[in-house]
Amino acid sequence: MVLIILTTLIGNLIVIISISHFKQLHTPTNWLIHSMATVDFLLGCLVMPYSMVRSVEHGWYFGEVFCKIHTSTDIMLSSASIFHLSFISIDRYYAVCDPLRYKAKISILVIFAMIFISWSVPALFAFGMIFLELNFKGSCPVMFNKLWGTTLFMAGFFTPGSVMVGIYGKIFAVSRKHAHATNNLPENQNNQMRMKPKSP
Repeated sequence: MVLIILTTLIGNLIVIISISHFKQLHTPTNWLIHSMATVDFLLGCLVMPYSMVRSVEHGWYFGEVFCKIHTSTDIMLSSASIFHLSFISIDRYYAVCDPLRYKAKISILVIFAMIFISWSVPALFAFGMIFLELNFKGSCPVMFNKLWGTTLFMAGFFTPGSVMVGIYGKIFAVSRKHAHATNNLPENQNNQMRMKPKSP
């Protein structure tokens, strides 16, 4: 568990520093990746160590208030990571399937809007549910009632996950079509050469 936490922290910190430091990496797509790396770094820094202690000690010793903060942060960052992956899939869709309009569709303002949504929606959803007492009271981890557990699953995982799977399925189909057309190109050129009449 410690090795996983260290790998998460070091790996994402390298991504954050690299994109921040090298100007040639300051592209719209890389800022989205930078934001996702920040989410995952915070997950490894703020959530995973306490989850490790809870798993090892088989109990929560940090109080009810911090339990709510920890659970909210966990839900927020986990959902934010999935949101980022979904928006990255949208970015890749336009890059592969509509490259001529990619720069017009995916501008830096669009990327910043994606980043804002990826952070704000999970934060409002996660902290709102916990601190408005929309859950069963008890020991940490917080147990959600059926309605809010289903809502959390649909909004935080199923919907963005389905979008991501659908888009990558479309990208795969388009890439396969392009590869098939490229493979047939030499054969078509040879056929045209054979059909060309010889000069007298």
